[in-house]
Amino acid sequence: MKIKIVNTSSHPLPQYKTEDAAGMDLFANISDAIVLRPMERALIPTGLFLEIPKGFEAQVRPRSGLALKYGITCLNSPGTIDADYRGEVGVILANLSQEEFTIQNGDRIAQLVVAAYTKVEWELSEELSHSERGSGGFGSTGK
Repeated sequence: MKIKIVNTSSHPLPQYKTEDAAGMDLFANISDAIVLRPMERALIPTGLFLEIPKGFEAQVRPRSGLALKYGITCLNSPGTIDADYRGEVGVILANLSQEEFTIQNGDRIAQLVVAAYTKVEWELSEELSHSERGSGGFGSTGK
């Protein structure tokens, strides 16, 4: 599948780094470094604009290395980019660590995953069918 993309940054287009990768790296497109203090968040522009086909969405997700090593994650994760959105792709980064984190122009800040979705119609009902799990959630099946 091909997706139209406008790249106003000086960075490469998102690309898969391995044959079986699901996500592609997004790069910060900023003129000056941004310092995220502990528990702060910021919207980081990428310089990318997408035309996603109907029936698909793009999901912005955290990079596992940034999360593990530095406590940097994406809020609203995964962030959905709808097929009819034509604005710039932005990444809401948050610093959950106890240390300041500096974002430089060109840093890999998130991943982009393109996925199909299904539209549904609600069927109002008075009850739901039985399942083995039932209403158990939030760790009810064990640690």
